[in-house]
Amino acid sequence: MKHYLLSIQQPDGGPPAPEVLEPIMRDVAAFNQELRDAEAWVFAGGLHLPHAAAVAHPQADDVLITDGPYTEGKEHVGGLSIIKAPDLDSALEWARKLARATTLPIEVREFQGTPPDHLP
Repeated sequence: MKHYLLSIQQPDGGPPAPEVLEPIMRDVAAFNQELRDAEAWVFAGGLHLPHAAAVAHPQADDVLITDGPYTEGKEHVGGLSIIKAPDLDSALEWARKLARATTLPIEVREFQGTPPDHLP
């Protein structure tokens, strides 16, 4: 098995209205349960909006901390899932399911190495 990052690409702006967000969150919870049932779930979570971010910039012998996102854009990573999958095709199938649940684009990236390389 390999590990894959499924990152949710969320448009900038505030969260959708409750009547829009509630069914999405219900579908995401069902997706996470399906991952767990398939023993493919490693970790998942939502992120605060980019304005709450801080960035550490190396500067010679020091590190400068700045507020805000690293880059400005029209989208940001709104949440992520780390999954176990035997291959890219399987990871892409999970990404399709997450895209349907969130109604948002999902970026899929494979971790380097093998799970023992990045798990305690």
